[in-house]
Amino acid sequence: MPLSELSALVVSKTEMKKYAIIVAGGTGTRMKGEIPKQFMLLNGKPVILYSIEAFFSYDPAVQIILVIHPDYLSLWMQLVREFKISIPFEVAEGGKTRFDSVKNGLRFIGDDGFVAVHDAARPVINADFLKNLFSAASTYGSAIPVVPVTDTIRIIEGDTSRQQDRKFLRAIQTPQVFKVSELQRAYMQPYEPNFTDDGSVMEAAGFPVHLAEGRRGNMKITHLEDIEMAEVLIKNLTTEARRT
Repeated sequence: MPLSELSALVVSKTEMKKYAIIVAGGTGTRMKGEIPKQFMLLNGKPVILYSIEAFFSYDPAVQIILVIHPDYLSLWMQLVREFKISIPFEVAEGGKTRFDSVKNGLRFIGDDGFVAVHDAARPVINADFLKNLFSAASTYGSAIPVVPVTDTIRIIEGDTSRQQDRKFLRAIQTPQVFKVSELQRAYMQPYEPNFTDDGSVMEAAGFPVHLAEGRRGNMKITHLEDIEMAEVLIKNLTTEARRT
């Protein structure tokens, strides 16, 4: 094989190295529970564990980085022992904002490749979903899962409001997958309040983003009543996997 082709092959393999940053740095203020939602039990397992298992099931070689608030690191390690979690992971310190937490997680990545940034509060994902997102990112450079908005939306303008055409609206989900080098460059910019997800950070840095197909069941646990809904969705996801 010519040296040029061999070098291209080596670069390709390096670029395809995969990482997962699972953001679990929240302190659970909105849930008003005793512990943050990512550590609550869902069908007998910690919420965060579903995301860890999904990434490992997709590809055991994925480097998993958990971003956890320092106040809850001991709780997490207790859960690791209790549930005998053997999937390899690294831990980064959660920051003041989600932006800071992702930035801390990115510091653990030294090589280029593709990184998925996922919210631990979205446990209803599986290997097939992750495969599609990494594949889309490999083709288009990034992949942000979205689903159409089905509710009627109105925009508040002072004392009045107006309806927004929902056919042009999409709800954003995670995990969002990007090239490591590009996401690291994007996170070098100063924090802005409108950085509500990684796609917004990338766009502000001048990088184009690609919208990919999301999953209807890929819900985010925000309130205590969401736990019951997530339990049903997890059971349905498990049933679907057994059928395939």
